[in-house]
Order: sequence, then structure tokens, then C-alpha cells
Amino acid sequence: MKNIGEIKGEIIVFGGVYSNLQALESLKEYADARDISSQNIFCTGDVAGYCAQPEECVQLVKEWGINCIAGNVELQLASGEDDCGCDFDEGSRCDVFSRQWYPYAQSKLSENSINWMKELPEHISFHYGGKKVVMVHGSYTGTSDFIFKSTPWEEKERHFKATNADIILAGHCGLPFTDQKDSMKWVNAGVIGMPANDGQTSVWFIELNEKHDVIPHQMEYDHIKTNKLMVENSLPEAYAKTLLSGIWDNCEILPEAETNLQGKMIHF
Repeated sequence: MKNIGEIKGEIIVFGGVYSNLQALESLKEYADARDISSQNIFCTGDVAGYCAQPEECVQLVKEWGINCIAGNVELQLASGEDDCGCDFDEGSRCDVFSRQWYPYAQSKLSENSINWMKELPEHISFHYGGKKVVMVHGSYTGTSDFIFKSTPWEEKERHFKATNADIILAGHCGLPFTDQKDSMKWVNAGVIGMPANDGQTSVWFIELNEKHDVIPHQMEYDHIKTNKLMVENSLPEAYAKTLLSGIWDNCEILPEAETNLQGKMIHF
């Protein structure tokens, strides 16, 4: 856990760059236009991933100087492991696809990028508008845990108790949502590297203000170029198609409630 003290002003939270340089560049342009400093920008991890430009994405995040934690992809790459650490069922479509994109990412990343990953904290905490905020990837106790809107509150609550957090900022599951009970708020910013299974080519991130209002954003970017680069580098065709359709190839990781929302507009 890295504690960075108190943060003031609006903040941007995003996750899952997934080696999608075009989306990352679009987000940086937005932040620069809003004059939001790097100390007020937070990434929930998985900078590298499915798409074609892992090295370029890592270097941009590093040079940008934003707050970033390690996702399961960073932990696995930094340790020299041979899989992404998502614990997919063996032989599942997600498992098969990971055997394509993960070795590709390994082959493209420089020693400098791997060393940067080794230095990333697994969690970041800070105080914001009188509240304690903790950022995690999957959950506090499991980087690869999938926590969804439909996940029982009892499961979420134990992470608030473990961290004494008022707000938890999370990633990993690929879907943006908020869930709140009493004074505790769980916020998933979604990911910018892939659509959110909502039938839209745009991707999601959030802004947060000192009143703790969550302001969701759908962002357009050059998804045509990202798709083309994936195809040219023989990366998973199904994921490349998702960039164009906004629909996931499968719902293997999703609970029934989220599976039933495939292709539907997301409402916060």
C-alpha cells in the first residue's frame, strides 16, 4: 500500500489500457485540455494487454507521471510468468486468447518497462474531500478477483473493513459501475482498452470531485486504427472485432446479471 497523502481538485480514474495506445492518447488529450495534473490522475492497472502497443503504452504512462498500481498483467510480466494471471478456466476462450496476446506483450516490452512494473505498488491510498480512498485492481485481497455490480455487498464490505476505506476505486472486471451502502462507496471506472460489452465502440473512465460525485465519461478514440494494428500483428481476432462491435466474444467471466446486460446501454 502506497500512501500519497491528500489530493485536492477533480481527479480522473481509469483502468485497463490493454496496450491500446490510441485510447490512452485520447484520454491524455482530454486531461491536458482540462488542465488536470498528473498527480490527480489514477490508473487501476493492466496497462499492457490485448492490443498491439504495450511498450508504447507503458512508456506513455511512465512519462506522464500519473498514479498507477499493478494489475495482474503487470505482476505477471514483472515476475517473468508465462500467463496473465487471470485464473481463467483451462481451455476456455479467454484462456486460449491469453496464450496469444500475453506472449506478444512479453516480446514487445523493454527491460526499462519491466523494471517500471516491478516498482508499481499493488494499492494506493489517499485522503480526498475528508474521505479515505483506496485504489485496488481486483480487490484488496486478490488482484485477480472479479468484483461486479451484482457481487453481494457482503463481499465488497470486507474490503472496506480491511482497509478502513470510505471509497474503493477498482478495476479488472472491465465494466464501469458504482455500488454504495451507508458511507461506503465502491467505484469501478471501467477500462479504456476495450468496450464495456454495451454495443458501443466508445470506452469508459470517470471523474471524481471533492463532493465524491462520480461523473462517468464515454470516450471516442481511433478504434479503427487499434483494430487494424491488432489484425496486422496476428492478435486475437475476436478481441479485434470487439473494438468494432462493442460486444465481447463471450461472457465466461460474467455473473448472470451482467451477462443479461450485453449490448445494452450502461447507466450509472
